[in-house]
Formats: sequence, C-alpha cells, structure tokens
Amino acid sequence: MTVKEGNRAAGTRSERIMIMAGAFGALLAAICCAMPLLVVLLGAIGLNAWIAKADYVLIPALILCLGLVGFRLYRKGLHKRQEAK
Repeated sequence: MTVKEGNRAAGTRSERIMIMAGAFGALLAAICCAMPLLVVLLGAIGLNAWIAKADYVLIPALILCLGLVGFRLYRKGLHKRQEAK
C-alpha cells in the first residue's frame, strides 16, 4: 500500500466516523425532542423538574449534529469531484 492509498483509507474511515457520530447525535436529539411525552411520564413519578430547561440544550444539539452530517457529506462530495478531475 502506498502513502497515498493509506491517506485515502484513513480519510474514508474518519469520514465514516464523523458522519455516524453526527447522525447518532441528531437521532438522539430528535428522540429527546419528544418532550411532551417525557413531561407526562416523568410528571407521573414526580421527576418533571429535571427536564424543565432541556429544550434549551436539545434543539441546538439537533441543529449542530445535523450540520456536522451535512458538512461531512459536502466535504466527501467535494473530495470525489476533485478525484474525478
């Protein structure tokens, strides 16, 4: 394996990891955005004070993770176009 092939393999691995991390974070934030259900369920057992300000964290986390996925997919497409030239 040449140095160029090694760099390409490492870049592909890091791209996959970044895309998967962003997708997982976005999925986690989307699941947590089901706040009304959580409020009812946790309110039934007296723990709804824990999630009083969770929306201030979850919505930006969702946007950040989706942005991370979009950025990495954009970079991947840019890299493929440069290889095609």
